[in-house]
Amino acid sequence: MNYSKVKTLSNSQFKRLVGIQTSTFAEMLEVLRAAQSVSRRGRPSVLSLEDQLLMTLSYWREYRTLFHVSMSYGIHESNASRIIQKIENILIKSDKFHLPKKLPQGEGLDWEVVVVDATEITIERPKKTEKVL
Repeated sequence: MNYSKVKTLSNSQFKRLVGIQTSTFAEMLEVLRAAQSVSRRGRPSVLSLEDQLLMTLSYWREYRTLFHVSMSYGIHESNASRIIQKIENILIKSDKFHLPKKLPQGEGLDWEVVVVDATEITIERPKKTEKVL
């Protein structure tokens, strides 16, 4: 999936696929272009800036592994990881985009926290006994 196929979708289909509105996508692209114009060092990416942002958003939205995301875009897994980290860092530094916090507020709300211990331990199995015939 690349941006040339996605940009033909309607606004509702785009949001359904990517998770954000087209106007937010455009704002993110502006931030990325501004950051790209400031630092142009290293080898240029095979993917366009739009495809890099689209890959990052699909990684966040679909919870796919980097291997699967990289195979969808025809790049190596380590390149996908580097691109996603770069895009994340630029968007975080811009301080324009925040996740919505829809926590219930008010008096009388009791918040409970459940802690799960997920430490790995070896499985204790009974030793096999030899049968004598």
